[in-house]
Amino acid sequence: MELTGAEIVVRCLAEEGVEYVFGYPGGAVLNIYDEIFKQDKFKHVLVRHEQGAVHAADGYARATGRVGVALVTSGPGVTNAVTGIATAYMDSIPLVVITGQVPTAAIGLDAFQEVDTVGITRPCVKHNFLVKDVNELAVTIKKAFHIAATGRPGPVVVDIPKDVTHHTAEFAYPASVTMRSYNPVLKGHSGQIKKALQMILGAHRPLLYTGGGVVLGDAAEPLRELARLLNFPVTSTLMGLGGYPGTDRQFLGMPGMHGTYEANLSMQHCDVLLAIGARFDDRVIGDPAHFAREQRKIIHIDVDPSSISKRVKVDVPIVGDVKAVLEEMLRQIKAGRERPDQEALTAWWTQIELWRAKDCLRYNRQSPIIKPQYVVEKLWEVTGGEAYVTSDVGQHQMWAAQYYRFNEPRRWINSGGLGTMGVGLPYAMGVQLAHPDAQVACITGEGSIQMNIQELSTCKEFNLPLKIILLNNRYLGMVRQWQEFFYKERYAESYMGSLPDFVKLAEAYGHVGMTIERPEDVERSLREAFAMKDRLVFMNFITDQEENVFPMVPGGKGITEMILAEEL
Repeated sequence: MELTGAEIVVRCLAEEGVEYVFGYPGGAVLNIYDEIFKQDKFKHVLVRHEQGAVHAADGYARATGRVGVALVTSGPGVTNAVTGIATAYMDSIPLVVITGQVPTAAIGLDAFQEVDTVGITRPCVKHNFLVKDVNELAVTIKKAFHIAATGRPGPVVVDIPKDVTHHTAEFAYPASVTMRSYNPVLKGHSGQIKKALQMILGAHRPLLYTGGGVVLGDAAEPLRELARLLNFPVTSTLMGLGGYPGTDRQFLGMPGMHGTYEANLSMQHCDVLLAIGARFDDRVIGDPAHFAREQRKIIHIDVDPSSISKRVKVDVPIVGDVKAVLEEMLRQIKAGRERPDQEALTAWWTQIELWRAKDCLRYNRQSPIIKPQYVVEKLWEVTGGEAYVTSDVGQHQMWAAQYYRFNEPRRWINSGGLGTMGVGLPYAMGVQLAHPDAQVACITGEGSIQMNIQELSTCKEFNLPLKIILLNNRYLGMVRQWQEFFYKERYAESYMGSLPDFVKLAEAYGHVGMTIERPEDVERSLREAFAMKDRLVFMNFITDQEENVFPMVPGGKGITEMILAEEL
């Protein structure tokens, strides 16, 4: 059966079981859009900016574990999409981004709307393809989905010249693909696992340090079983939140720059650290030299060998799928009789509880001005802790991570590695489309929300009943906080001096808007908003302008060198 390249693209997406394609049409992809118009296997979501398309596909992927799909045109369509691609790359999110390209004969001639897509995206993709032969199109798309979803996930770009979408070829979609140069290791080395278990079971001050790999690898269940079987404390990075229940006694909170006192002290003073799907990011361990001062044995499980010993030298590396490795560890522990020293473990927990008693996340609950932490706490109460929460980047992101206690994986959707402002709203769109009956809240700031606020139009078209929680302090909050501490309160260009009337703006897009200015109105307003099951509600909370995120580890310092609110 001969099909055009455009027909082949659409058939391939249908064969992959794609549910949504997020995109924006343009000249180079019009043949593909014409074929999308003719089919009913998947839905197309027309965003208002290509960056929104990739972020929405990213949010869909984070919330489901499936490959997100975006479709953009050549030139500015591609360059607008790059921020979304880089965001997904930094957080290891599986995406296939199909981009239009000028006709093959025009490539390299500075044709209208031409950019070197392969060259531009090479540093921020897991892989990319330029398909010049229609006969290679189907197998290339199959490879793209396979690469995106396996091993350490990531975005894959498929760049298709316009003439290729017009040419015809025999269509056959392969059931599977093999690539000699791409064979990710999934099963951990048995000898290394055995060595790691000897360290773990002999530990006196153990800590499970978990990251986004637990969520991406669907390893939450074996992690929970391991932690409870051994009664070990657990800390989760920003990207790993929800992998272990945030309300559980064994959970110490998040480590790092804005991590809890107990998590950071435990990271520094443990004697055996089991890192699971985490990468010792600079925001987590601070100064590596300071981190290395305390002697500890480190075991590192990761599907990506390049992440092991990149920033911190480890004693026992285990390359493999985190879920498979944890399940093998559990099997071996249960089969043996050895268990950790209970007396030593009791003493370790006693020390941890002393650190925890500092209550490093307390704030002034009697303030006459709305505290942003209070809004997040009330959001957790009103939603029963079961909402899908997206965030943008800044102070509000950290408060969401600290005060919304996530008990399940894939409920916390944010940009960790790249720290991209503007992701919150399109993330929430992707999540709501993936889970139409779920409560979806976007926690944002007045700086971030305006970066992709045009997607309120998309939300109206597709009737997405999101709840936007704007923690409005009239500043680029995290910038202002750093300026307060490290730039002698010189607030250079961090004050937002000309904000729109967000209620009127929301109403202009066809949504419900609210402004909340008093602490006593916070809970009532949230309940009122979530009672509107079929409407997007934009909630503008006027919050304390001077509130800062604590604890805070200054840049270049060690994780025990925290600034606490009580010390100021």
